[in-house]
Amino acid sequence: MQLVDIGINLMNPSYDRDRDAVVTAATAAGVSPLIVTGSSEKSSRDAALYVRAFNEGLPTGNPAALYATAGVHPHEAKNCGSGTINSLRKLASLQEGGEIGAVAIGECGLDYNRDFSPRDVQRRWFVKQIELAAELSLPLFLHERDAHEDFAKILADHINAVPAAVVHCFTGNAEALERYLSLGCYIGITGWLCDERRGQHLRELVKTIPADRLMLETDGPYLLPRDLPQKIKNRRNEPRFLPHIAQVAAQCLGKDPAVLAAETFANSRNFFGI
Repeated sequence: MQLVDIGINLMNPSYDRDRDAVVTAATAAGVSPLIVTGSSEKSSRDAALYVRAFNEGLPTGNPAALYATAGVHPHEAKNCGSGTINSLRKLASLQEGGEIGAVAIGECGLDYNRDFSPRDVQRRWFVKQIELAAELSLPLFLHERDAHEDFAKILADHINAVPAAVVHCFTGNAEALERYLSLGCYIGITGWLCDERRGQHLRELVKTIPADRLMLETDGPYLLPRDLPQKIKNRRNEPRFLPHIAQVAAQCLGKDPAVLAAETFANSRNFFGI
């Protein structure tokens, strides 16, 4: 089966020593392409440059192995300035001179769990990035944690202006899921589903996600599935573990894993236009 990892923080320093090998291992595991998450101006630029260089190194005729998003995570909103949106616009349009622009705006949204950026600042830059996505006709790659009410209100006010949106790494409750689905959002499910301590509720909620709205992701290097059969010494999550997440999700849904893989693969390709 073939899968798309819609959210991998490949520019995280934990991958600095073996980034190419991580991509190669993912491909060998049937996980390709990967959507590399941009979470700040710098990481978005780094992602764009890496994606372009990696894809240019592939044999002639091979499909792209990597794509990137361009955005600012709410934790980083406090660092935004007068040039931020124009910087993201340039990356989204040309990926620093490449022929393929970013496939989504984000990771953007609200995070009230740690408040690394003031909440009013988070809201301001969330709206600005939604407006950029509308301007460029790009989908939104969204982050929400402990901020459902404000997040849903902002989305409701702007959702009709963008082509599509995915709430990535969904870990919320039934009420939040119902609200996001009612707004037309796609839902990204991670290895949180595999966590017997915190993810049990997701095993039921995933059954209520329409088949044409579900996508899968690792959010690596975070959220290593706790029930992997092998022990991972460095505890680093990688795209090559996505088939395990797909197996667990398929079990919850009572589906053949190959069927779920085909559905989520099609959803991902349609959503990102890849």
